[in-house]
Amino acid sequence: MKLHACNYYKHETVTLKPIHSAKNTKPRTIKSCGLKQDLQGQSVAVIGLGKSGRAAARLALARGASVLAIDQNQNLGHLEKDSLFEKYNDGLSLRTILGDFDGELLKDVDVVVVSPGVSVESYGLACLLQSGKRVMSELDFAAQVIPRSIKILAVTGTNGKSTVVTFVGQMLNHLGIEAFVGGNLGNPLSEAAFHCIALPSSKPKFQVAVVEVSSYQMEIPNKYFCPTVSVVLNLTPDHLERHKTMKNYALTKCHLFSHMVNTKLGLLPFGNQHLNEAIKGHRFNLAWIGAFPGVKIDTEAKTASFEVPAVGVVSQLQLHNMKVMGRHNYHNAAVAALSVLGLDIGVDVEALNSTIEILRTPPHRMQIGKLT
Repeated sequence: MKLHACNYYKHETVTLKPIHSAKNTKPRTIKSCGLKQDLQGQSVAVIGLGKSGRAAARLALARGASVLAIDQNQNLGHLEKDSLFEKYNDGLSLRTILGDFDGELLKDVDVVVVSPGVSVESYGLACLLQSGKRVMSELDFAAQVIPRSIKILAVTGTNGKSTVVTFVGQMLNHLGIEAFVGGNLGNPLSEAAFHCIALPSSKPKFQVAVVEVSSYQMEIPNKYFCPTVSVVLNLTPDHLERHKTMKNYALTKCHLFSHMVNTKLGLLPFGNQHLNEAIKGHRFNLAWIGAFPGVKIDTEAKTASFEVPAVGVVSQLQLHNMKVMGRHNYHNAAVAALSVLGLDIGVDVEALNSTIEILRTPPHRMQIGKLT
């Protein structure tokens, strides 16, 4: 297949206008959990058959679409031979293509869903985007069927996002609030969406979706992934072989702020020039990590002070009881706590104080333990 170079990145800089009122919100257009077979009669190509791609293919089939599953890795297994796809192995609903494929096939499908491991510069995707073809990230494809009642808390950043997402999930769980925790960490969002389709009910299984988001998942701008709280923890040189420049890297990260709903709290590290430029034109309640409005952490006193009047948050979190190692985890816990407060789900800082001692980092992180 011959690929033609396309210039996908096109950005405009306009004046930043943070909103400090919850009145200026845009109704969320994500369809409800009870919707079934909304893609009946349509064809969906899923590009990249890692964990996220396989979950997206399963979701597309559950929504009534026929699926063309594509990956250039010839060593992967065909989905038709996977027990998860057994009910769709009728020779019509599902077809897997591994290795070389005819790029013209993508022109004939209704929707192209792209896994996070796949660059827009591959498979001719950049040209498809410019042609107006409906090309979606796996994240956005899943978000189409996440119910409007579920609030999304999204976290990205070069470092620390898995820990913050884990802390948020532990806080919510300790307080009895059902939450899906996943995205780039653990279970893809398409798995949560699949269960909405497979087990529809008037009351969703979870109240909050806590989603770790990588920059790869935001290369294709989202339309349906609409967080209530978005967090960019930090930005340092990384993945530049894919994003080319720090400017592009920052702009991609800040796609997270494109379609926010409800209280629309956005957290950013204070003083990062690339991010300051990238958020111009986005509309949300801006809070800083390291300054007010936002959160300041005193690692000596082991306290975090919150001041975000726009969303009614002025309080202090006690961090004395943290059992995980590392001063950086005071920052991670403080950001996690402010993010939960921003969801506006009836949780106050006193309740969050009770969660600090139960926090545990993901398995690959260090934490206090006994030598045996």
